[in-house]
Parts: sequence; C-alpha cells; structure tokens
Amino acid sequence: MQLDANDPVEFRRVLARYATGVVVVSVNAKGVDHAMTANSFTSVSLEPPLVLVCVDRRARFHDAVLGQQHWAVSILGGRSRDAASWFATRGRPLRGQFTGYRTTRGEVSGALMLDDAMGRMECRTEAVHPGGDHEILLGRVVSLDLREDDKAPASPLIYYRHGFRSPAPD
Repeated sequence: MQLDANDPVEFRRVLARYATGVVVVSVNAKGVDHAMTANSFTSVSLEPPLVLVCVDRRARFHDAVLGQQHWAVSILGGRSRDAASWFATRGRPLRGQFTGYRTTRGEVSGALMLDDAMGRMECRTEAVHPGGDHEILLGRVVSLDLREDDKAPASPLIYYRHGFRSPAPD
C-alpha cells in the first residue's frame, strides 16, 4: 500500500511499526526539575561515548534542557509504564512532578534520575542540530549507572504502535 510521505498521519502510522526503547530525560534548570519521556533516543558513538535525543521545540522541556550544559537519562523497564505515561503528559504540573517516584539526583548534572530505571546516565551537551519541529540534542556521556543485575535482567519498556509495551519473555 503506497502512502503519502508528506502526510504526518501516514508518516506516524508507518513509524508506529518500529519498536523503540523508552527513556525519561531530565534536567535541573535554575533549581527547577524538568523531565520528558522520549523514544527518540539512541547511542551515536562508543569513542567518545555519545547519545542523542530529539526534543520538540514546542515542549517546555526544550528551553530548559537547551539552557543547561548537563542532563540525565533514565532507561525504563517494563515496570515503569506509569512513569513513562506521566512524563509524557503535556501540561502536567511542573513543580512536584517527581512526587511519588524514588529518585537520585545526579552528581554531575544535578538532574533527578529514576531509581527503578534499568540504567542511568548523565550527559554534557556536545551539539544541538535542527531537525524539523525538533532539536537533535547530542550528548557526551559523563556518568553511567547500571541499576540491575545482568544475571537476571528485567524486561525493557518499549514503545510500539502508539503504546508502551513489554516484550514477551524468551
């Protein structure tokens, strides 16, 4: 079935067939904690360790993260659907948005990271590139934290067909 590549609805429809991991990206801007759920996150390079995340220019998180040098990423597991949904909710209260979630403040970034994340990292902004209605934020990883035992790994949280899911166990 041929679709119109310039139709945003059809574009999203096709992209929904691509399963991605889910993260919460966070930053502390002038003493205020900001966060957003993202599935547009990926590793870029091992040497140096680089990752990228795409941030909607209309989101309040955009100005907060672009105004800071450091930010953090919490990689979500299957038990974190509620956190993924909450930090994806537009218009949620800015103050106290981490209430009810166990967190640790990053030593480098000062950003809150979720304690039940499968892995966590702190990043320093290396570059920002335009990407349509988003900015592509390239970050050098400056701190890593593995939150689970590799011998008994938890199930990841993925985003597929417009919803949060956990893959079936092997």
